[in-house]
Amino acid sequence: MRPRHPLPSKLPKLWLVSDERAATGLAELAALLPPGGGIIFRHDGLAPEPRWRLLRRLMRTARARGLVVVLAGSPDMAWRWGADGVHLRQRDADRARQAHELGLLVTMPVHDAREARQARRAGADAVFISPLHPTRSHPGAPALSRAAWLRLARLSGATPIALGGMTAPRARALNRTSDRTNGWAAIDAWDEKAAKRRARQKRNAVPI
Repeated sequence: MRPRHPLPSKLPKLWLVSDERAATGLAELAALLPPGGGIIFRHDGLAPEPRWRLLRRLMRTARARGLVVVLAGSPDMAWRWGADGVHLRQRDADRARQAHELGLLVTMPVHDAREARQARRAGADAVFISPLHPTRSHPGAPALSRAAWLRLARLSGATPIALGGMTAPRARALNRTSDRTNGWAAIDAWDEKAAKRRARQKRNAVPI
Protein backbone atom coordinates (compact mmCIF):
# COMPACT_ATOMS: atom_id res chain seq x y z
CA MET A 1 0.00 0.00 0.00
CA ARG A 2 1.31 3.44 -0.89
CA PRO A 3 1.79 5.99 1.89
CA ARG A 4 -0.90 8.64 2.18
CA HIS A 5 1.76 11.36 1.94
CA PRO A 6 5.08 11.14 0.05
CA LEU A 7 7.70 9.87 2.46
CA PRO A 8 11.08 11.60 2.61
CA SER A 9 13.94 10.22 0.54
CA LYS A 10 16.12 10.66 3.65
CA LEU A 11 15.09 10.12 7.24
CA PRO A 12 15.27 13.21 9.46
CA LYS A 13 18.48 13.68 11.43
CA LEU A 14 16.93 16.13 13.87
CA TRP A 15 13.92 15.17 16.00
CA LEU A 16 11.57 16.56 18.61
CA VAL A 17 10.02 14.05 21.02
CA SER A 18 6.73 15.40 22.35
CA ASP A 19 6.20 15.33 26.09
CA GLU A 20 3.27 16.47 28.20
CA ARG A 21 5.71 17.88 30.80
CA ALA A 22 7.05 20.50 28.38
CA ALA A 23 6.31 24.08 29.40
CA THR A 24 6.04 25.10 25.75
CA GLY A 25 3.11 24.23 23.49
CA LEU A 26 3.72 21.59 20.85
CA ALA A 27 3.02 23.92 17.92
CA GLU A 28 5.62 26.40 19.20
CA LEU A 29 8.17 23.62 19.64
CA ALA A 30 7.48 22.27 16.15
CA ALA A 31 8.11 25.73 14.70
CA LEU A 32 11.70 25.53 15.99
CA LEU A 33 12.50 22.52 13.81
CA PRO A 34 14.09 23.16 10.41
CA PRO A 35 12.37 21.78 7.30
CA GLY A 36 13.04 18.07 7.01
CA GLY A 37 13.02 17.52 10.78
CA GLY A 38 10.96 14.89 12.53
CA ILE A 39 8.55 14.67 15.46
CA ILE A 40 7.70 11.67 17.61
CA PHE A 41 4.18 12.44 18.78
CA ARG A 42 3.51 10.78 22.14
CA HIS A 43 1.10 12.54 24.56
CA ASP A 44 -0.11 9.08 25.56
CA GLY A 45 -1.81 10.45 28.66
CA LEU A 46 -4.48 12.23 26.63
CA ALA A 47 -7.81 10.60 25.88
CA PRO A 48 -8.14 9.52 22.21
CA GLU A 49 -10.31 12.44 21.06
CA PRO A 50 -8.16 15.33 22.39
CA ARG A 51 -5.02 13.44 21.38
CA TRP A 52 -6.34 13.14 17.82
CA ARG A 53 -7.24 16.85 17.72
CA LEU A 54 -3.76 17.81 18.94
CA LEU A 55 -2.19 15.60 16.27
CA ARG A 56 -4.33 17.15 13.55
CA ARG A 57 -3.17 20.64 14.56
CA LEU A 58 0.41 19.41 14.61
CA MET A 59 0.04 17.85 11.16
CA ARG A 60 -1.03 21.20 9.68
CA THR A 61 2.17 22.79 11.02
CA ALA A 62 4.21 19.82 9.84
CA ARG A 63 2.84 19.92 6.30
CA ALA A 64 3.51 23.66 6.05
CA ARG A 65 7.10 23.24 7.30
CA GLY A 66 8.01 19.95 5.62
CA LEU A 67 8.27 17.95 8.84
CA VAL A 68 7.82 14.21 9.35
CA VAL A 69 5.42 13.13 12.10
CA VAL A 70 5.56 9.65 13.64
CA LEU A 71 2.81 8.57 16.04
CA ALA A 72 3.65 6.50 19.11
CA GLY A 73 1.00 3.82 19.01
CA SER A 74 -0.31 1.19 16.64
CA PRO A 75 0.13 1.06 12.84
CA ASP A 76 -3.62 1.16 12.16
CA MET A 77 -4.03 4.24 14.38
CA ALA A 78 -1.07 5.98 12.71
CA TRP A 79 -2.62 5.27 9.31
CA ARG A 80 -6.12 6.39 10.28
CA TRP A 81 -4.86 9.58 11.90
CA GLY A 82 -2.71 10.55 8.91
CA ALA A 83 0.78 10.27 10.44
CA ASP A 84 3.84 9.54 8.31
CA GLY A 85 4.94 6.66 10.49
CA VAL A 86 4.57 4.76 13.72
CA HIS A 87 6.84 4.60 16.76
CA LEU A 88 6.55 1.01 17.98
CA ARG A 89 7.43 0.09 21.53
CA GLN A 90 9.50 -3.08 21.81
CA ARG A 91 6.47 -5.10 22.91
CA ASP A 92 4.83 -4.26 19.55
CA ALA A 93 7.80 -5.13 17.33
CA ASP A 94 5.80 -7.85 15.58
CA ARG A 95 3.53 -5.13 14.12
CA ALA A 96 6.35 -3.62 12.05
CA ARG A 97 5.37 -5.72 9.02
CA GLN A 98 1.83 -4.34 9.16
CA ALA A 99 3.22 -0.80 9.37
CA HIS A 100 5.42 -1.30 6.33
CA GLU A 101 2.50 -2.76 4.38
CA LEU A 102 0.58 0.43 5.17
CA GLY A 103 3.46 2.47 3.78
CA LEU A 104 4.47 3.87 7.16
CA LEU A 105 7.90 4.67 8.48
CA VAL A 106 8.80 2.54 11.49
CA THR A 107 10.85 3.79 14.41
CA MET A 108 11.60 1.97 17.64
CA PRO A 109 13.33 2.68 20.97
CA VAL A 110 16.55 0.82 21.81
CA HIS A 111 18.20 0.62 25.23
CA ASP A 112 20.30 -2.56 25.01
CA ALA A 113 21.61 -5.26 22.67
CA ARG A 114 18.46 -7.38 22.89
CA GLU A 115 16.30 -4.47 21.79
CA ALA A 116 18.76 -3.54 19.03
CA ARG A 117 18.56 -7.06 17.61
CA GLN A 118 14.78 -7.01 17.81
CA ALA A 119 14.66 -3.69 15.94
CA ARG A 120 16.87 -5.21 13.23
CA ARG A 121 14.57 -8.25 12.90
CA ALA A 122 11.56 -5.94 12.71
CA GLY A 123 13.16 -3.93 9.90
CA ALA A 124 12.90 -0.61 11.72
CA ASP A 125 13.79 2.40 9.59
CA ALA A 126 15.23 4.34 12.54
CA VAL A 127 16.00 3.59 16.18
CA PHE A 128 16.10 6.00 19.10
CA ILE A 129 19.02 4.76 21.21
CA SER A 130 19.04 6.05 24.78
CA PRO A 131 20.06 7.34 27.17
CA LEU A 132 23.35 8.65 25.86
CA HIS A 133 23.47 11.20 28.70
CA PRO A 134 21.63 11.53 32.01
CA THR A 135 18.10 12.74 31.37
CA ARG A 136 15.18 14.15 33.31
CA SER A 137 12.88 11.70 31.52
CA HIS A 138 14.54 8.72 33.24
CA PRO A 139 16.08 10.02 36.48
CA GLY A 140 18.76 7.75 37.85
CA ALA A 141 18.98 5.59 34.72
CA PRO A 142 22.62 4.77 33.84
CA ALA A 143 23.78 6.53 30.68
CA LEU A 144 25.42 4.69 27.80
CA SER A 145 29.04 5.37 26.94
CA ARG A 146 29.67 6.59 23.40
CA ALA A 147 31.30 3.28 22.56
CA ALA A 148 28.27 1.36 23.83
CA TRP A 149 25.91 3.68 21.94
CA LEU A 150 27.83 3.15 18.70
CA ARG A 151 27.77 -0.64 19.19
CA LEU A 152 23.99 -0.55 19.55
CA ALA A 153 23.75 1.65 16.47
CA ARG A 154 25.65 -0.89 14.38
CA LEU A 155 23.71 -3.80 15.85
CA SER A 156 20.31 -2.30 15.10
CA GLY A 157 20.87 -2.07 11.35
CA ALA A 158 18.74 1.09 11.18
CA THR A 159 19.31 4.84 11.08
CA PRO A 160 20.48 5.64 14.63
CA ILE A 161 19.07 8.61 16.54
CA ALA A 162 20.69 9.62 19.83
CA LEU A 163 18.30 10.43 22.67
CA GLY A 164 18.80 11.28 26.33
CA GLY A 165 20.14 14.63 27.47
CA MET A 166 21.00 15.55 23.89
CA THR A 167 22.01 19.00 22.68
CA ALA A 168 23.56 20.20 19.43
CA PRO A 169 27.11 20.29 20.90
CA ARG A 170 26.70 16.76 22.26
CA ALA A 171 25.46 15.58 18.86
CA ARG A 172 28.54 17.06 17.18
CA ALA A 173 30.80 15.39 19.75
CA LEU A 174 29.14 12.03 19.04
CA ASN A 175 29.56 12.38 15.31
CA ARG A 176 33.26 13.21 15.67
CA THR A 177 33.74 9.70 17.10
CA SER A 178 31.61 7.94 14.48
CA ASP A 179 32.17 6.90 10.89
CA ARG A 180 28.68 8.16 9.99
CA THR A 181 26.48 11.17 10.68
CA ASN A 182 24.02 10.12 13.36
CA GLY A 183 20.76 11.86 14.11
CA TRP A 184 19.71 13.20 17.47
CA ALA A 185 16.47 13.90 19.30
CA ALA A 186 15.52 15.84 22.39
CA ILE A 187 12.71 16.90 24.68
CA ASP A 188 14.17 19.40 27.13
CA ALA A 189 16.62 20.99 24.67
CA TRP A 190 13.74 22.20 22.49
CA ASP A 191 11.80 23.44 25.52
CA GLU A 192 14.85 25.39 26.69
CA LYS A 193 15.41 26.83 23.22
CA ALA A 194 11.80 28.05 23.12
CA ALA A 195 12.19 29.69 26.53
CA LYS A 196 15.37 31.51 25.41
CA ARG A 197 13.62 32.64 22.25
CA ARG A 198 10.70 34.10 24.22
CA ALA A 199 13.11 35.88 26.58
CA ARG A 200 15.02 37.35 23.63
CA GLN A 201 11.82 38.54 21.99
CA LYS A 202 10.74 40.14 25.26
CA ARG A 203 14.07 41.99 25.59
CA ASN A 204 13.84 43.20 22.00
CA ALA A 205 10.26 44.37 22.29
CA VAL A 206 9.89 48.09 21.74
CA PRO A 207 7.76 49.82 24.41
CA ILE A 208 4.74 51.65 23.07
